[in-house]
Amino acid sequence: MKNIKEEFISTLSHEIRTPLTSIKGFSQTMLSSWDKLDDEKKKEFLKIILNQSQRLINLVENVLNVAKIDSNSENLVLTKVSINQIMQSSINVISMTYKDFEFIFEKSQNELFSLCDMDKTQQILLNILDNAAKYSNNSKKILVKTYSQKDFNVFSIKNFGSYIDKKDYEKIFEKFSRLESYISSSVQGSGLGLYIVKNLIQKMNGKIEINSSKEENFCEFLVYLPNYEVEKITKNIGV
Repeated sequence: MKNIKEEFISTLSHEIRTPLTSIKGFSQTMLSSWDKLDDEKKKEFLKIILNQSQRLINLVENVLNVAKIDSNSENLVLTKVSINQIMQSSINVISMTYKDFEFIFEKSQNELFSLCDMDKTQQILLNILDNAAKYSNNSKKILVKTYSQKDFNVFSIKNFGSYIDKKDYEKIFEKFSRLESYISSSVQGSGLGLYIVKNLIQKMNGKIEINSSKEENFCEFLVYLPNYEVEKITKNIGV
């Protein structure tokens, strides 16, 4: 049985090899057959090279993030952050990638604030929004909500084309974990994103939950971050 280090290297090697093979293959084809390719085919190949390069960059960034988390060297800068504003900003960013999707934002009526790291919080939201879109199958609608629940502010991100079995709720947050239904899909992934997401949320004294239904065919991720006032009071009294 492989130990954790061997499994890490094996998985990482496989994930790196795939985009590198694509980049090399399409680059060689363009160099050897440049005069035979029309402009549309050249543009198609360049888009593939660009996409695979971005995939490689994302993988390297994820590995660096995992290394920081595992070594407990991830430094967070906590500030007062508007929940509605950071969610709207994240939707604006992800909409540029998924232009044919409808992102419905039901924002809280009251202005909500959490004490959190703004950049890391957006990283969390973008990861979950990206997953919601990637695994939406034929559905092109993502429902997003923000609201307050007791001492927490909540981000809800819900798609209507995928389902996660309850027994896999915890497994999906494990390092390198990809569920059978996800593996069998055409979606590429390293299995590091949600591991990073959960750890960053926990470092900000929050939590993440999943709510999914096979009958209604939806999957909802719920991110809880402490209400700013509660978090501030807690820190002031040294709890």
